[in-house]
Parts: sequence; C-alpha cells; structure tokens
Amino acid sequence: MSNLDLKKFNRILSIYMQLQSRNWITAEQLSERYEVSIRTIYRDIKSLEAAGVPIFNEVGKGYALVDGYKMPPTLFTKHEALSFAAAERLMQKYVDGPMSHHFSSALHKMKAVLKSNEKESVSVLEDQLLMIASEKTSTNKDSIVLTALFESISNKRKVEISYVKINNKQEEVRLLEPIGVFHEHEYWYFMAFCYLRNDYRQFRIDRVKKIHVHTDGFDLKHKSLSHFITEKQNELPQTQEIVIAVNKELASYLHWERAHFGFVREEVFDDVIKMYFETAHTIYFARWFLMFADFSKIIEPDYLKIEVASLAERVFKNSIK
Repeated sequence: MSNLDLKKFNRILSIYMQLQSRNWITAEQLSERYEVSIRTIYRDIKSLEAAGVPIFNEVGKGYALVDGYKMPPTLFTKHEALSFAAAERLMQKYVDGPMSHHFSSALHKMKAVLKSNEKESVSVLEDQLLMIASEKTSTNKDSIVLTALFESISNKRKVEISYVKINNKQEEVRLLEPIGVFHEHEYWYFMAFCYLRNDYRQFRIDRVKKIHVHTDGFDLKHKSLSHFITEKQNELPQTQEIVIAVNKELASYLHWERAHFGFVREEVFDDVIKMYFETAHTIYFARWFLMFADFSKIIEPDYLKIEVASLAERVFKNSIK
C-alpha cells in the first residue's frame, strides 16, 4: 500500500471512529479536523457506506451512524496504550479536582481491556512520569469553571459569570454563550458571545470568580472555535525580524525559552551564535534580552537597541534611589 493510500485508509478509519464516538458530526468539521476538502470527506463517507457502514445524513445536523449499530470492542496498539500514562499525568497537571478524577476513572476502564503485557508497560511508565507543579498550574476553582463550561458548550446552555479584569478589581457580571476552551501560554481561556458587549470576547478562566450554567439554551448559532482563533491571529500586529549574537557558552541556556519569543533559526560561528527571531511584541523581547545582555549583542533592528538601553537606564536609576 502506498503512503497516499495508507493516509487515506487511516483517515477513513478515523472518521469511522468519530462517527462511533458522537451523535452528529458535519462534513465541515471533518474537513477542518483532517485538513482536506469537503469533497474529499464526501468521498470518504461514500467509501464507508460502500463497505456496509450504515450512515444517516440529515441537513443541518450532519452525519451519524444508524441507531443500534456498533463496532466490536476496540483493541489498542502498544503506543496508544502507553499514551494513557502521559495523558493522565497531563490531566493531573493542567486540570485539578473533579474533572481530573473523572478522566482517571475513564482511563482505568480503558486500561481494563489491555493485554497483560500492555498493562505492565503502562504501569512501569506511570511510575516514571512526574509532572512538577508550577505557580500557573490550574486550581480546583479552575477545574470547576472548566467543568461548567464543558457542560454549557455540550448542552448549548448560557452561563452567567462574575469576572475580574486585569486592570479592574471589581467583579463584573456577564451573561455568555461559550463557544470553546483553549490553553495558551500556560493559562486556560474560553471564547464566548457576551450579551453585555453584544460581541465575541475572550476570557481567562482563572479570573472567573463564579459561574452558573442556566437552563436557557443558546439564542445564536456560532462558528467554530478555530474560526475565532484564526481571526485573532490575523489581527496580531505585524511581526518584526530581530537578530542577536549570543556568547556560545550562554546560548545553550536560551533554548528553553527562545521559542516563546519567536525564534526562527540560528547560525553558529567560532565564538558566538547568531539567532533570528520574528515577533510582534518587541517590548517583551527587550525585557527578556536584558537577562543575558551582558553576554550578547543586538545586531538589528536599531530601535530595539534604543528600547533595551532605555530599560537598562530605568533599572539603573531605580537601583540607586
């Protein structure tokens, strides 16, 4: 089987699993998930139907398997089984409280169908996996908010939240229709339609002080979360190229953080490493650069040199007060 045929086979099999795991799914959702055209999804669905899979199609809702049709119990590969251990540790780090407990419970049921040798491999890996907590690790309150949001999104129910902005300590009450949840820069966020602003807004979950899921359903039909994320990325300021030269001995210590500041590539010379970045947030880059400025040099742009010099001057003035 060629790589192209294998990729198609795996996609069709995955679509089959998607149909098994949810009541309805649209061609548009499948197209976005597998990054193929809607016409390709139509052909994949026809291939499943030709293989005898009873698929029902309803306008406005999408595709679903005929009621009562189920596939035999799933057998997991060794690599899939090992991923259970990592998934459970990640859930414990990023989602605390009841949701983590429910996820672990579900994983235990899945692990119950593994072969003996696979169970042993997963057990060994679990004992050697540790996620160190950080200051930004989600709290139990965050987990409660996440659970409420998942309930709201899945059942299309409005929520009411008490929210505190970063520049305002007073709580604001907002009525929302949540669209989706995402994790970015070590924080949980969610996108929602806000009735107070009559527009879509992004909210940070750790700033939600209270949340209540209403019995009232959504009034509006919303686009997918990926649509709003793409829209948000398109609205970002234009990126600027930054080039710095870093002492070779120090350069290795920057590997862990440089990706957060738009690192693109590097060139290695005898005593320095030239690093190239692209970022729209030069002020944040300037503050980060100050951490190792005594062993580095800004090659371009010139205005970044001025920004760093200005910051250094303010640091000096504050230190001698």
